[in-house]
Amino acid sequence: MSDKLRIGIIGCGGIAHQKHFPALEHFKDKVELVAFCDIIKERAEESAKEFGTPDAKVYTDYKELLKDDSIDVVNVLTPNVAHAPITIAAFEAGKHVYCEKPMSDNPVDAQKMVDAWKKSGKKFTIGYQNRFRPEVQALHKACENGELGDIYLGKAHALRRRAVPTWGVFPDKSQQGGGPLIDIGTHALDITLWCMDNYKPVSVNGSVFEKLGHLPEAVEGNLFGPWDPKTYEVEDSAFGFIKMENGATIYLEASWALNVRKSKEAATTLAGTKAGAEILSGMSYKENQLIFNRTHNGLLVEEELSPSGNIDYFEGGESAPEVLDAAQWIDAVMNDKEPLVKPEQALVVTQILGAIYKAAETGSEVKL
Repeated sequence: MSDKLRIGIIGCGGIAHQKHFPALEHFKDKVELVAFCDIIKERAEESAKEFGTPDAKVYTDYKELLKDDSIDVVNVLTPNVAHAPITIAAFEAGKHVYCEKPMSDNPVDAQKMVDAWKKSGKKFTIGYQNRFRPEVQALHKACENGELGDIYLGKAHALRRRAVPTWGVFPDKSQQGGGPLIDIGTHALDITLWCMDNYKPVSVNGSVFEKLGHLPEAVEGNLFGPWDPKTYEVEDSAFGFIKMENGATIYLEASWALNVRKSKEAATTLAGTKAGAEILSGMSYKENQLIFNRTHNGLLVEEELSPSGNIDYFEGGESAPEVLDAAQWIDAVMNDKEPLVKPEQALVVTQILGAIYKAAETGSEVKL
């Protein structure tokens, strides 16, 4: 490995431009973007011109990019259904892999990704940058220190009132594998599981609804402009009930469109034997909030921490979650450290999401 990590980008769409390219711009002394791949050649060419090295190469076939032995790391930033084949091929080619969330659109392929990673001896992480928000870090530390006691209830919140993404392939089930559950529900579930430090689900029940996505009148007021009900193919809301091996319960709620008053996204509520805690974030909040609730001197009290920030937009500053995420990943690869987001943890998230879809489809509880 040279003094700088040589990174290849596979997928030059929205998430690359909103999150990855701006974040990596902070680390020009440590990384260089040397290859760009996209099925739309012009998109790869434009990305290479703006963010790549002067001799950066452009591809439309990721397999050709992976033949370049000088590339150390691959960022997989494609639609969900392509995550698994590209990641597995990258490991077989001897690359470290940063894969965007979710790990895969289904748990079977996610397991194959983990198996390929273990055989490769390379580094692997998934793009759950919300772990790096200050209030999430503070809550995780409190849980780690036992301040909440035995956490037996978690609620993972990913509710949007009207914020259906109208760009890219988000409403395309063949490319994404699902809607808000797999898109934003995955972040809320990751935060909840990580803070609870509980990755042993035993059963899952779920409901998935396609109620508003196909209604022409429902598109009114959508944050990103009206979507096309005729081409909308995924769920507009989904809900899961997860039982853990130790008896704990997690409730997951996710929506792009739902007739609720408050939007709560990448948020969690935890209840333990010593105290409870709640993160409030999303479009209904000007700033993200962390609130602890407990007893003190015989009274019920609340302690509120309110760092600024909003999970819905990538700010790009030095302390932005995506920048901190990139920093720790670069450090993990260059200095042989374990990344914060572990593949085994992301696998459990994907297994639970897949079980919610299956439970809703079959009408029966799914055992894990």
